[in-house]
Amino acid sequence: MLIAHLPSGYILGTLARKRWREAPGVMAAAMIGAVIPDIDMLYFHFVDGGRIHHHAYIMHWPLFWAATGLVALAVTKRHARQYLAVVGVFFAAALLHMVLDTVASPIMWLMPFDRHATELVAIPATYLNWVMSFVLHWTFAIELLISIWALLLGFGRSRAVVGIPENST
Repeated sequence: MLIAHLPSGYILGTLARKRWREAPGVMAAAMIGAVIPDIDMLYFHFVDGGRIHHHAYIMHWPLFWAATGLVALAVTKRHARQYLAVVGVFFAAALLHMVLDTVASPIMWLMPFDRHATELVAIPATYLNWVMSFVLHWTFAIELLISIWALLLGFGRSRAVVGIPENST
């Protein structure tokens, strides 16, 4: 996924906000959680020099997010119950990132126990620039649909927030 992680976080945050209205920070948790696994791109570009695909790093191991999330949820439940929804949504968004990446990029779902990578669709390098290969592949339509869905939710929310008073003159 190239562009759909942040919009997917917005969608998750919108749904979570409907479920946990009293939990402030749910939207921020969803949007940050949806993009945080790609923080490994900093290491990929500035330290590793692009030698190892960033999906091989721990930030792209679904079991890392699942295990860390379970520990965080247990600690939060015991010590700060009011943040339980926020913590849960953050880790759900990080795992959503893994699911979306699996569509067209290899993700090692059982790492560190198994290095087998799973991807639903392999995108061939048909262009010199890898970005063009992704953007011009049919799977990019999924990203566009996710982005459009998020935009529609955002526009729908802004109309509801602004609203028109019933008794306006």
